[in-house]
Amino acid sequence: MGKILVTGGAGFIGSHLIDELVKRSFKVKTLDIFEKQVHKDGKPDYLNKGCEYIEGDIRDERILKRALKDVDIIFHFAAQVGVGQSMYEIHRYVDHNTLGTANLLNFIVKNKIKLRKLIVASSMSIYGEGGYKCKSCGEVSCDIRPEAQLLKRDWEMRCPNCEAQVESIKIPTVGLRFFNVYGPRQSLSNPYTGVCAIFSSMIKDNRNPTVYEDGAQTRDFINVRDIVVANMLVMEKDEADYGTYNVGTGRPVPVLDIADILIKLYGKKVRPEIVNKFRVGDIRHCFADISKIKKLGFMPSVGLEEGLAELVEWGRSQATDSFTNAADKELEKMGLKI
Repeated sequence: MGKILVTGGAGFIGSHLIDELVKRSFKVKTLDIFEKQVHKDGKPDYLNKGCEYIEGDIRDERILKRALKDVDIIFHFAAQVGVGQSMYEIHRYVDHNTLGTANLLNFIVKNKIKLRKLIVASSMSIYGEGGYKCKSCGEVSCDIRPEAQLLKRDWEMRCPNCEAQVESIKIPTVGLRFFNVYGPRQSLSNPYTGVCAIFSSMIKDNRNPTVYEDGAQTRDFINVRDIVVANMLVMEKDEADYGTYNVGTGRPVPVLDIADILIKLYGKKVRPEIVNKFRVGDIRHCFADISKIKKLGFMPSVGLEEGLAELVEWGRSQATDSFTNAADKELEKMGLKI
């Protein structure tokens, strides 16, 4: 077996995957640009010494030539992250994420590289609002909540036919689509890394965590250790080939609950600040249908409080920045926060 390449392997999820691959005695290397927004202090000290690190840009074919030498499995995690930021830094996100991926695929095809498997990290964001059920109209497809509705502080989804409040249902899956990943090594200095890290940074800094809307919006929070298990599973199982799988817990958790749990774990005398504001484009409820990946043998094993306790332990050793104010101002400037 040749080497395994993890693009973006110095990042939050990729670094945990590399630890597991090295532990299992695979020959591993990574290509990472060491993005300043994520690694503000340079190369992190958790990098695994059993992995070969190549610093460079996936859009550079000269770098790809070195990175793909003797590789037969690729985990492609290299990407800019942050849904809100992607709405106003469009060129940067398309350039890195879409064209970067295209450059990787083009290089593989053009140079006839014989890969055994390519595993691509996708996201829950592709689903939008997903499916809903109306008591009168049955299953319905809802568009993004209109701004006029949000301005009235009417947060829940409404039926596009009769305007009654609808109930969220699990999304039928149609590759690994990660839901809200959290855990150690999640950057506390990047305002686009995820709500668990954002809350952690604010709570640790004795600030009230800001909760948008009414806090009852739900997400599917999955620990990075379970993400690693899913990646190893699809790498090793031939029956996973050519499939696309949701990777989450299948359990919707209100965002306000996350703030409450983290405050308790940090032992701080702060409280969630429900601001009754909203960010344009935010979906109301999003959680995974994991029935497809369960058939491969996947079952998330890390409980929410257990996993958040690990994040808190990591967070206690990390410096914090008051980055959220700057990020909020950017969203307001671009008309994306009201």
